Amino acid sequence: MSVYLHDIPLDKAQAALRSALQVADLWRVLGAENIPLAENALGRVLAEPIWAKISSPHYHASAMDGFAVRANETAGASLTAPLTLEIGKQAEYVDTGDPLPEGFNAVIMIEETEALDADGEITSAIREPQTIRIRAAVTPWKHVRPLGEDIVATQLVLPAGHILRPVDLGAIAASGHVEIAVSRKPRVAILPTGTELVEIGSELKRGDILEYNSLVLAAQIKNWGGEATRFPITIDDFDLITARVSEAAREHDLILLNAGSSAGAEDFSAGVVEKLGTLLVHGVAVRPGHPVILGMVKRELEIGATTPDSRPPTPIIGMPGYPVSAALTGEIFVEPMIARWLGRTPIELETVKAELTRKTTSSGGDDDYIRMAVGRVGERMLAAPLNRGAGVISSLVRADGLAIMPRGTQGAESGEAVEIHLYRSLAELERTIFCIGSHDMTLDLLAQYLAERGRRLVSANVGSLGGLVALKRGEAHLAGSHLLDPETGEYNTAYIQKYLPDTPVEQVMLVNREQGLLVQRKNPKNIKDLADLTRADVAFVNRQRGAGTRVLLDYHLNLLGIASAQILRYNQEEFTHLGVAAAIASGRADCGLGIAAAAQALDLDFLPLYQERYELIIPKIYYDDPLLVPLIEVLHDQDFQIAVEAMPGYNTNLMGQLSRRN
Repeated sequence: MSVYLHDIPLDKAQAALRSALQVADLWRVLGAENIPLAENALGRVLAEPIWAKISSPHYHASAMDGFAVRANETAGASLTAPLTLEIGKQAEYVDTGDPLPEGFNAVIMIEETEALDADGEITSAIREPQTIRIRAAVTPWKHVRPLGEDIVATQLVLPAGHILRPVDLGAIAASGHVEIAVSRKPRVAILPTGTELVEIGSELKRGDILEYNSLVLAAQIKNWGGEATRFPITIDDFDLITARVSEAAREHDLILLNAGSSAGAEDFSAGVVEKLGTLLVHGVAVRPGHPVILGMVKRELEIGATTPDSRPPTPIIGMPGYPVSAALTGEIFVEPMIARWLGRTPIELETVKAELTRKTTSSGGDDDYIRMAVGRVGERMLAAPLNRGAGVISSLVRADGLAIMPRGTQGAESGEAVEIHLYRSLAELERTIFCIGSHDMTLDLLAQYLAERGRRLVSANVGSLGGLVALKRGEAHLAGSHLLDPETGEYNTAYIQKYLPDTPVEQVMLVNREQGLLVQRKNPKNIKDLADLTRADVAFVNRQRGAGTRVLLDYHLNLLGIASAQILRYNQEEFTHLGVAAAIASGRADCGLGIAAAAQALDLDFLPLYQERYELIIPKIYYDDPLLVPLIEVLHDQDFQIAVEAMPGYNTNLMGQLSRRN
């Protein structure tokens, strides 16, 4: 009987896996191996504690270049009553690190002595004087590294389970070791499955999906201390997948079977696990990553083998095919297992409390892992939910952390404080600039130039009006805006006065840019202008309400006397210029209003229509803040301006200038 989609709580699923590993005697360090300290020890986990074989230093050592003396013989020396010490009897020259001569217990730095010749005159022969003159007494063991100052023989240097850092290697060497026992790296087999999958670098045709999950999973395994083997793609065939899993089970400690974990006609993973061993769990109440499979498969004999394999079964995790689901499944189930096998503690992400910028809903029956962009705006640490699609790998790239909404909750309201498990350091978050508003492709270029200056630009595309609202709520440092006032022909000013009447801002010019119609290559519908949008054979794709591009469109439609109802799919919306371009390139639409750079990016034709101002609206409190100083510098950087002008449809003549203050 299938156990799929029984909403097994995450903690119970983890407990079922742990119990099976304990029964198989696999909930422990898998084994140890001795390796030379000088070869690939960095990052390995100690399988045994390091006890010092020798002391460091193993003798009393001089800590300075100077003269070894007996402290009691320097008593009384002062600036007005200097003492003279005889070389050989009362003082001996030593370099830093030299053994302290027998009977001596202090060192006077060479800078604090005067070397004298046989006539009592100061000499430059520092290493071979007859006597030295000192003008200050020293205490016993002054400038001396006593035996065992760093490490004492038999003391614990590092415990088992410690992940070796560069400085640890020095401490181990200093304590007399040349070889160490480290935990054996768990061997993890990664088996991608799917008839639609193709290898990275393949020429793509419609329906092909690049197989990169195994690349991500293998990198995770390596980062966590394991050793990954990426198997070739296996097509959706029950017998082939079964054979591949059986092969992987022979020499690996864990199998990650990627895709085919759901309940579709070609989802064979659960059946494969049942045939080869025990299916523990099929379906976990966690999102993303719902159709997770947990099981144990037997190690079958290789062909020709005569001795039964007495080793325990191999755990197997069937991972969802969606990239985000696969990666998070690795974090939730695989990392703690590898930590146990290595004998280290599981990774615990740093956490911070942050206010949600908008309401977030969550399924009440699942533990929901929500990707967040996080940063400080003024005195508030803010968290903005990112795209929650399980196939949107870029959302994990952009994510600063995760908010985990436990089952039984329905999400959280805007402004509510939630705990964020951070992927980035707090220091990085403090260097983050939040830009919310209209989409423009120069923002990505701006982010790159800011990264070179120690700042991180996080942008959210909610439209020009959405950006102004975000500024009003104190949720952004700046907003991109290109809102045309139909009455005055000016950009942004009237809207700022309406939405930010009590907030002093600077309107900083970014670019003049060209807006026009994006159409398919060679313009098969022969679209020429906005009037053609009323044709029954032309499907339009629009920008969302509040977007400056939509305001621009509605303004010109009104001038032409064209009603929105006359336009096929006027209400089909995208949130970015690239989204509009992708809709046209994929055939979902015939045309849309957007910028020339978006047309070029997706190999579309572009029909220029209008010039417009795109500005950065920056509250004065942030314009003068050191956080934004590099941003203002970039706007005046000639290299940046040249890079922007290299994209079609942009003019940077006024970039960085203040167009209006209020």
